[in-house]
Amino acid sequence: MTPSAAFRWFGSQGLVAAGLVLAATAAAARAADPGNASDPGSAVAASVPDAHPELRRLSKTDEIWLDLAGKRVVVGGRIALAEGEIEVFACPKSSKEHEAIVATLCPARLVHAGLLAIGLEPGNPVSFDPAYVPAQGPKVAVLVRWKDPDGGWQEKRAQDLIRNTKTGKPLDADWVFAGSGFWRDPTDGTEHYQADGGDMICVSNFPGAMLDLTIESSDANEALLFQAFEGRVPPPDTAVELILSPAK
Repeated sequence: MTPSAAFRWFGSQGLVAAGLVLAATAAAARAADPGNASDPGSAVAASVPDAHPELRRLSKTDEIWLDLAGKRVVVGGRIALAEGEIEVFACPKSSKEHEAIVATLCPARLVHAGLLAIGLEPGNPVSFDPAYVPAQGPKVAVLVRWKDPDGGWQEKRAQDLIRNTKTGKPLDADWVFAGSGFWRDPTDGTEHYQADGGDMICVSNFPGAMLDLTIESSDANEALLFQAFEGRVPPPDTAVELILSPAK
């Protein structure tokens, strides 16, 4: 990702916001450089085995890796819900786990930075005023990988873990890289990436969604369209990885 790409993404949101992505990209370069042993985070990183030493880690403390050659972003997480209605498929930990299948062990802003790094440019979030306009952007494929009780690897499309409550079938729609946005804290002027609050990979439409569906899907409790596909989702607290890549 180039600096100009970061500025195109954030536009009028300001230099501080753009700096988040540039800093994340610089962190990836530092993490890949063995000469940075004096970095204060090196001791922490060294004490935790790297699940993907063959990939470029984007953060010393968060579980996110880049496969630049394969154009993939790999994100660590755990199952939050294996049954019940959901508004998001995946959210950062300590945000919307009560209505998400996966809680990721990294913030949404780093996943956004990773998607930029593999060449994806965000589009626009959903709009409701004066009329519904679906989210726009490049399509993103999301795979889920985990180990079963016998130690074998399982891998499924994220859509196959989500049940449409009207049809009883798996989700039949694609996610697009809408890009979320920023909000400014009026008390101190600090800018925050909206999807860090939970709207990372959504199944209900949210203006702050990083990834959203292009079909109309309400977040009203009485109209929720999707739920965890009971019997397909692994048990709560199962360690999983999300693999994001450009959809073919």
